[in-house]
Amino acid sequence: MGCNARADAIEFPGPVVSCGWLRERLGHPGLVLLEARLQAVAPGQPQGGPLGIPGARVFDLEWIRDRSSKLPHTMPSPREFEVELQGLGVCSESRVVVYDPGGVYASPRVRWMIRAMGHDRVAVLDGGLDAWKAGGHPVEANPGGGWDQGDFTAHPRAGWFTDAQGVMDALEGGHACVVDARSEGRFRGLDPEPRPGLRGGHMPGAVNLPYEEVLRGGHLRPLAELRDLLGRRVGDRSRLVFTCGSGVTACLPALAAELAGYAELSVYDGSWSEWGSREDWPLARG
Repeated sequence: MGCNARADAIEFPGPVVSCGWLRERLGHPGLVLLEARLQAVAPGQPQGGPLGIPGARVFDLEWIRDRSSKLPHTMPSPREFEVELQGLGVCSESRVVVYDPGGVYASPRVRWMIRAMGHDRVAVLDGGLDAWKAGGHPVEANPGGGWDQGDFTAHPRAGWFTDAQGVMDALEGGHACVVDARSEGRFRGLDPEPRPGLRGGHMPGAVNLPYEEVLRGGHLRPLAELRDLLGRRVGDRSRLVFTCGSGVTACLPALAAELAGYAELSVYDGSWSEWGSREDWPLARG
């Protein structure tokens, strides 16, 4: 049905939807399902397999990125992103649900990218494919094509992504909080980085909120717990800048902060892949 399919009958309850919500709307012509795929750099990351939610299309974060950059997962140009989403059949009026082939891991990054390009009708599936299968919902082989070309148009928004200078300004100004989503061991410089050639440690003044801590049993924690968790890390600061290893898992606590009511949010796209490679940029350990 292409981009003429009506999608206005689908309204998201928020940034995250449940498997039950999706099951009731599965197959609606205005709904596009995207499975977030990412090459693992550490054990335990979901890889994806031959079976997924019926009708889903693969959003490959190893391909849909700035391929001219030496950094692993940076945002492509608006035009490049527009072409990729059109190729996935995403229309300007589409309702998009993104899920992981495991629990919740890279899908918040895909949602963040889409919203940064001006499309708000996108949500993350809570629990991902694991929860979908646990609920007894159907799976099938990914079709790999067969959908109509979309008419998605990118309308870039300022501030959704920031660069190293933006992080330095946040660290020096004291008006914002830089939140690092890496593990405590990597943050403190005790565990090696999974990518070679990077220093261990963190940005001076950053706080640590490992992305796993916003999850429980593969699902986002309840709202009250997220508010408490974030409040204990960031205090009364309302502007938050999120970072991680390559800008992917930073989007998990960013999603948690959005759910908790924070509005001034951005993601450092280069993250530790950039900062950790620069000997002349400040570093803290412990």
